[in-house]
Amino acid sequence: MNSKYKKNPNYHVALIIETSNEYARGLLRGIKEYLNENRPWSIYLGEHSRDHTDLSWLKNWKGDGIIARIETKEIASIISEINLPTVDVSADRFLPHLPCVETDNQAIAHMAADHLISKGFKHFGFCGEMQFPWARQRCQFFIDYLKDKGFPCHTFESSRNKSWTKDREDMALWLESLPKPIGIMASYDILGQKLLEACQLANVAVPYQVGVIGVDNDELLCNLSDPSLSSIVPDTLNTGYKAAEILDRMMAGEQVEPELHLFSPMKLFTRVSTDVVTVEDTLVSEAVQIIRNHAYEDIKVEDILKHVLVSRSVLDNRFKKALGRTPHQEIMEIKVNLMKQLLSETDLPLSLIAEKIGFKHVEYMNVLFKRKTGLTPGQYRKFN
Repeated sequence: MNSKYKKNPNYHVALIIETSNEYARGLLRGIKEYLNENRPWSIYLGEHSRDHTDLSWLKNWKGDGIIARIETKEIASIISEINLPTVDVSADRFLPHLPCVETDNQAIAHMAADHLISKGFKHFGFCGEMQFPWARQRCQFFIDYLKDKGFPCHTFESSRNKSWTKDREDMALWLESLPKPIGIMASYDILGQKLLEACQLANVAVPYQVGVIGVDNDELLCNLSDPSLSSIVPDTLNTGYKAAEILDRMMAGEQVEPELHLFSPMKLFTRVSTDVVTVEDTLVSEAVQIIRNHAYEDIKVEDILKHVLVSRSVLDNRFKKALGRTPHQEIMEIKVNLMKQLLSETDLPLSLIAEKIGFKHVEYMNVLFKRKTGLTPGQYRKFN
């Protein structure tokens, strides 16, 4: 990411980008990386969010350029009046004469659909805030891709005009009405987290009855969700970097074509919300949900039997038929996945990890982990 363009150290640049979500913060990190590798600008980052668009200060602002998420006609009108070199970082394209740098929403929708299909889902849904064009794009790309593969898709429109509680209750009613098991794409992580809360309200098991995937990979939000939320990682760093590079050229006097520059998503993080091969056996689904709810404890098959009220042999046979493994193997599988998460995301010593996920002996935990992954816990932590 090296630039040949010389910069005026006195450039004053306004960033009309909210800081309330991971995608926008990723754009800001990309812009910062460009500035780190080149001579810095004087940055103005005013208070701004999708629900707060008072940019009247821009009319009297004496600057050289703007990078903006132009998501409303009001923002577009103000920026048009100012007539400064501007790069748009929104899918809305309210000002099509400006260069635009955005994530590839079609690639994101296809990645989400392929992931859910690979997990065995045959029913699908999309949950989005449709007032935003990028959400509508993701929804339509998701629907069209599934239609080409012979799958219908159910949709739910979340609204910021409703309270969080009312919107979540409406989601729960929608979830209750859907065929199951079903894989659902949320337009972004914040909505995915709300959808997981609605699943609890509707008493549907995640991921066995409903699988949920979001977008942005907001690690704090994804891991605070219950269960943790699978999410797609957009390439925000390069998106923000490219926007800064284009603006730099414009402020230097270069004529830049109003092209749309799209960046494909980087990867997908699978967490508990889609960590499943779907099964239609409700008893197995209930048993797995019990395991997940008590995965941090020293849970045993006998504890499951107290709830599902069938014999050990019946439970074993139905697990093998549905999942290809026994209830005990499922317990170990889930605990190993918890180990991977704790090894990757924390610096906790192995003794404390063993204590946290219900192993009485750290030695047994280490042997199990190596048998499952081919690596010692220390090796896994080093490479992840």
